[in-house]
Amino acid sequence: MKNLFLVLLAVCCAGGVSAQGYKSGPAEKDFTAYLFTYFKGNKVEDEAICFAVSTDGYNYKALNNGMPVINSKKISSTGGVRDPHLLRAEDGKTFYMVVTDMTSSKGWDSNRAMVLLKSTDLVNWSSSVVNIREKYAGQEDLKRVWAPQTIYDAAAGKYMIYWSMKHGDGPDIIYYAYANPEFTGLEGEPRVLFNPKNGKSCIDGDIISKHGLYYMFYKTEGHGNGLRMAITDSLASGKWIEQPGYKQQTREAVEGSSTFKLINSDTYILMYDVYMKGKYQFTESRDLDVFKVIDQEISMDFHPRHGSVIPITTRELKRLTGQWGLPEGITIPEKNNPVLEGYYADPDILYSEKNGKYYLYPTSDGFDSWSGYYFKAFSSDNLKDWKDEGVILDLKKEVSWADRNAWAPCIIEKKVKGKYKYYYYFSAAQKIGVAVADEPAGPFKDSGKALIDFRPEGVKGGQEIDPDVFTDPKTGKSYLYWGNGYMAVAELNDDMVSIKKNTLKVITPDATFREAAYVFYRNGLYYFLWSEDDTRSENYRVRYATSRSPAGPLDIPKDNLILVKDPAKGIYGTGHNSVLQVPGKDEWYIVYHRFSKPNGIKMGSPAGFHREVAIDRMEFNADGSIKPVKVTD
Repeated sequence: MKNLFLVLLAVCCAGGVSAQGYKSGPAEKDFTAYLFTYFKGNKVEDEAICFAVSTDGYNYKALNNGMPVINSKKISSTGGVRDPHLLRAEDGKTFYMVVTDMTSSKGWDSNRAMVLLKSTDLVNWSSSVVNIREKYAGQEDLKRVWAPQTIYDAAAGKYMIYWSMKHGDGPDIIYYAYANPEFTGLEGEPRVLFNPKNGKSCIDGDIISKHGLYYMFYKTEGHGNGLRMAITDSLASGKWIEQPGYKQQTREAVEGSSTFKLINSDTYILMYDVYMKGKYQFTESRDLDVFKVIDQEISMDFHPRHGSVIPITTRELKRLTGQWGLPEGITIPEKNNPVLEGYYADPDILYSEKNGKYYLYPTSDGFDSWSGYYFKAFSSDNLKDWKDEGVILDLKKEVSWADRNAWAPCIIEKKVKGKYKYYYYFSAAQKIGVAVADEPAGPFKDSGKALIDFRPEGVKGGQEIDPDVFTDPKTGKSYLYWGNGYMAVAELNDDMVSIKKNTLKVITPDATFREAAYVFYRNGLYYFLWSEDDTRSENYRVRYATSRSPAGPLDIPKDNLILVKDPAKGIYGTGHNSVLQVPGKDEWYIVYHRFSKPNGIKMGSPAGFHREVAIDRMEFNADGSIKPVKVTD
C-alpha cells in the first residue's frame, strides 16, 4: 500500500503543468477570515443553512443571531435542507453551495434530491433542485440522496458534484456527475466515484486536494460509523488507494467530515460531527494522515451539524457582517495594503479626467518566469476599493507581433480633437507596443506592430521593456521612456503611436539604474524614479533624480533612496513604481509592487513571480527632495 502511494505521488509530481487561464479574485495571501456554513439539527426549523465567521479558524461566532440565512422552504422540495457544502469557484468571485434536499421528519429514506445554489456575493443566492429519480431513468428503487459536495476537476475543466445514494437493499455508494456551466443542473448520468473494496456502505465523501493528489474522507455507514480515507491523482478514474485505519480521534460515531487548510499555513483542519453527542470535534494535521485533537483551542457560540468551512477576504467578511450583523468578539481586520486581490506587479496609475475615477494597470503576476500573456485594469473611486474591469488586452488573441511576457504597462489620457483618448504602452516579448482606446477600461486596439523593437545606438545589453509615458505640462509634448540596463527617452509624435527617432537619447542616471523609469512634474522640477537591483531580489528598491527638462540632464541627490524593504514588517522587494497626485492637491502617493505577504519571499525559485500591489503616501521636504517612504501593511 505504501509503495503504491509513493508511486502515485511520484507520477503526479512529475506530470506536466496544465494551461493557465485568466486569473481573478483573491489569492491565499488575501484571506483574513473563515466562513462556516452548517445546519443545526433534526427539527424542521433547524434544517436550514446557517453561517458563522472566524478570524483565526478556531473561534467561531454565528451570524444572524444563529438564525438561517436562506429560507429552506423557498429553495427545497421537501421544506428542509441539510449538509451544506460551500466552494469558491476557480474565477475567485463565484460561490457554489450544494445541500441535501431533505427533512428527517419524513424518514431517513425519504429524499431523492439535492439543491444547487450559486452566488457572487455570499448574500444573494439563486437555486435549483435536482431530483435524481425524476431526472434519470432506472431510479425507481432509489431510497436516498445524501450529502452532496463540489470540487473542481481540472482534468475535465468542470465542477464535479459527488454524493452518496442507496438503491433498494444495496449499500450506500458515492456517485458523481458534472455540473452544467450555469450550475443549475447535472450533465450526463451519475457514475460511481468510489465504492470501497469491501462492498459496504460509504457516505459523506469529503475531498481536498494537496500537491496534485485528492484525499477523500468518507464515513463507513453501518459498520463502524467512522472516517476512512482514500487517495487518487485522477478524480474520475475510479482508481483510489484505500488507506488503513480510521481517521477520527474518538470512539464515538462520527459523520459529516470537512477538511480545510488554515490560511497561509501548512496545517489542515479535519472537523467532523460527533452526532450522538451533539458536538463537533476539531483535529489538525500537516500530512493528512496523522491527526491531533485540538478541541481545547476551539470555541463556537452555536451547535453545528454537518457543515463546511472556506477562507474569505476582509471585503467578503464586511459584506457578510453588513448583511447579518457583526457578532460580538469578531474584529474585522483592517489593512492598507495590498490594494488588489491576487498577484499583480509593475503598477501604473491614472486619474481619469473623463470620468473622475482612478485606474490601475498592472502586470498579471503569479505565472512562472513571468509568463503571463494578458493585461487587466482596475478602477476605484477612493484608492481603497478596486473593481476588476477584466482583461483589457490579450496578447494571444489581439496582438499579432507578440504572444508572451506581458509586462509593465503604462497609460496616458489625452484630448484629441475634443475627445479623450487612452494610449496604453506595454512590454511584450521584450519589445514595446501601444494600444488605443476611447475609455480607460478599454476595449484597447493594438497598433499592429511594435513601437520599440530595437536597441538604442551604443547600448550593448539590457532589454527593451518597462515603458513610461509623460506629457510635459509646460510644452504639451509627450515623451516615452524605457529600458532595462539603460534608460532611453524619445519624444512621441502627435499620433502617440510613433516616436521622433531624431530625439532619442540615452540618459541612464548611474550604475544603480536597473529598470522601471517613471517621470512626474512638481513645482518646476521633473522627477525621475527608477528601480535598482532585480525584481527577484528582496533588495529591489527605488531611487530618484531631478531635472529642469523632461529629457535630462539629471541631478542625482546624495540621499536618493526613497523606497526600501522593511524586514520587521515582512515587506521585501519594493520597486517598479508609478506616482499619483490627487487632483487639485499637493497630495502624492507612490504605487509599487513587493513580494506578496506573508509567503512571497518563499515562492518561486528564486522569489519574484508572486508579487502584490501597494499604495503609500509620498511626501516632500521644503527643498523639493523626496522623503523616504514609510511602507505599510
